[in-house]
Amino acid sequence: MQVEVLNTKGKKTGRTVELPEDIFGAEPNNHVIYLAVKQYLAAQRQGTHKVKTRAEVQGASKKLHRQKGTGGSRKGNIRNPLYKGGGTIFGPKPHKYDIKLNRKVKDLAKISALSYKAKENAIVVVEDIAMETPKTKSFVDILGNLKIADKKIMFVQPEYNDNVELSLRNVPYVLGVLLSDINTYDIVNSEVLVLTESAAKIFADDETVEA
Repeated sequence: MQVEVLNTKGKKTGRTVELPEDIFGAEPNNHVIYLAVKQYLAAQRQGTHKVKTRAEVQGASKKLHRQKGTGGSRKGNIRNPLYKGGGTIFGPKPHKYDIKLNRKVKDLAKISALSYKAKENAIVVVEDIAMETPKTKSFVDILGNLKIADKKIMFVQPEYNDNVELSLRNVPYVLGVLLSDINTYDIVNSEVLVLTESAAKIFADDETVEA
């Protein structure tokens, strides 16, 4: 899959990058994408929810009145879940929501998500951005030149660039990630995938996707 490399002005540089067909031209598998997104979202949950049972709430353990002869119903102590301030029946307890996925499933999900972006023509390759100082306005101007400033963007670099990261992190519709950290959820959650030329060449050279 040939992709034109654009400069920061949005013009063609005359260079192209060959993105591997076995990744960007693969047949997408919707189910593994669903599983990978489900795993990612589940991992974001802290699982710290907790309520007190009748053994944990405050209150005396004395029986409220004798079992028989009162004309009323049988009653235990004041911590009974039926009373105000009593314990909660079958309430939530702390637990993890983690889901186990095999490495091959995660890889296939990521490849499927990248393939969808390719089918939608939602991949932009831009020359490596060099910024002398952090400046959000300059970065937003670049996105405007690329005609994608009104879309949710996933901006991928091969390695951390302090000035670029500081420039993009205040732009609400841009997510900056390293190539080694991309995941299925972020790919699916973005409208446009922007690869720097160096990141795209790594794809072309390695033809592998790490989970």
